[in-house]
Amino acid sequence: MDIETIVGIGQQALEVTILLAAPVMGASMVVGLVISMFQAATQINEQTLSFVPKLLTIALVLAFGGKWMLNVIVTFTLNLYDNIPSLIQ
Repeated sequence: MDIETIVGIGQQALEVTILLAAPVMGASMVVGLVISMFQAATQINEQTLSFVPKLLTIALVLAFGGKWMLNVIVTFTLNLYDNIPSLIQ
């Protein structure tokens, strides 16, 4: 196994990580921004006000996109397992 192979596997792992984290982080960021604008407009500075909507948003994203996310990570893992014989040489 050479350096290029290791770097390639690391790059694929980072791509999968970003691909899986982007929907959750993006939705949470949008909800946080909307709540922050609401808090700024109403001058309600309650820390817990943003927690529950973000938590619900993350749960919804995972509920609707969980099957796809699981498929992505399982495909990546199976590809790694399938390539083990060629990596050991």
